[in-house]
Amino acid sequence: MLTAVYFGLAASSALVMGALAGVRWSPPKRVTGVLLAFASGALISALTFELFEEAFAMAGGWHAGLGLLAGAAAFVIADTLLDKYVSGRADPDAREVAASGARRGVGLALLAAVTLDGVPENVALGVSLVGGASLSLLAAIFFSNLPESLVGAVAMRNSGMSGRTVVSTWLACAVLLAAAVVLGRATAGGLSEDVLALALAFAGGAVLASLADTLMPEAFEHGRPLNAFATAGGFFLSFMLAA
Repeated sequence: MLTAVYFGLAASSALVMGALAGVRWSPPKRVTGVLLAFASGALISALTFELFEEAFAMAGGWHAGLGLLAGAAAFVIADTLLDKYVSGRADPDAREVAASGARRGVGLALLAAVTLDGVPENVALGVSLVGGASLSLLAAIFFSNLPESLVGAVAMRNSGMSGRTVVSTWLACAVLLAAAVVLGRATAGGLSEDVLALALAFAGGAVLASLADTLMPEAFEHGRPLNAFATAGGFFLSFMLAA
C-alpha cells in the first residue's frame, strides 16, 4: 500500500508543479499543445500494454472488451453531465461577460476536466499496481497533468485570483487524485481475476475516452505541426518503460 501512496504523490505532483509555474509564467500555446501530444502518446501505450493487455490475458477478449466499452461509456456520460451542468449555469441572455470572469471560467473548466479525467487514470494506476509497479502509466499521467494544470493556473491568475489561491486549489485536486491511486490499489487487492480484469479494462476505456475527448483535440489545435512527432515520442518512452 505504501507503493500506491508513493505513486499517487508522484503522479499528482505534476499538478502542483504546473500550478507553481503557471502563477509566474505564461507558456506559448504550442508548448502546451506539444506536451499534451506527448502525454497522449504515452497514455495510449500505457493503457494498451499495462491495462487492456493484462485484462485480455486474464479473462479473454470479450470480457476485456466489455469492460473497455463500459469504461468509455461511463466517461462519456459523466463528461456530458458535467458539460450540461456548466452550460446550464451560464446566463444565455447576458450580453457582456467580464474578461476576468471568462478567464476564471476557463481555469475552473480545466480543473474540472483534470479531475474528471484524473480519477479513472489514477484509479487505473492503483489497480495496475496489483501486478507490479507501472512506471509507464505513472509517466503518462505525470506528463498529462503538467500542461493541463499549467494552462489552468495561468487562466486563473489572469482572472485576478491570487497565486496562493490558485496553488491551493490545484493542491487540493492533487490530494484527491493521489487518494484515487490508493483507492484503486486497495479495492483491487481483494478482487478475483475476472473482476480485476474487468476493472483494468474499464479503467483503460475511461482513459481512452478522455484522450479522445480532451487531450488529443487540444494537442491537435495548439501543437501542430510537432504534435504528431511528440505523440510518437510519448508512445515510445512509455513502451520502453513498460518493456
